[in-house]
Amino acid sequence: MYKKILVLRFPAEVVEQPIVYQLVKEFDLSFNILKATILPGKEGLMVMELAGHPTQFNKGLAFLRELGVEVKTISQEIRKNEEKCIHCGFCTAVCPTNALYVDRETMEVKFDPERCTGCELCMPACIVRAMEAHFHKELVEAS
Repeated sequence: MYKKILVLRFPAEVVEQPIVYQLVKEFDLSFNILKATILPGKEGLMVMELAGHPTQFNKGLAFLRELGVEVKTISQEIRKNEEKCIHCGFCTAVCPTNALYVDRETMEVKFDPERCTGCELCMPACIVRAMEAHFHKELVEAS
């Protein structure tokens, strides 16, 4: 089974459609909504964990994109602020996917967003707060 945490931004014209229902019914995907702000007639924002067979997962994402839904992985919302980072390595100790690691040649902390699952364990571990979540205002208010 394939699983990813996604950030979905729904255009105002589709927020009243049963999109999550269609992901389950038509593509046999399971979901866990982690955060959401969806209001009638306004842009919607949802963070969800979506899981299923890789082929069906990709068909489901194509379906979302056809509707005009912007789809990003949560890792695209987690960023390392290079200006703040002091390369202490504290974050690497808590990263379960090795998205944060120490480059042994340069002894600098590197961030691989493709490996990041968005667990956010790195954020409180970073003493200078170099690991940041870049969510839109609506998402923060939904927390």
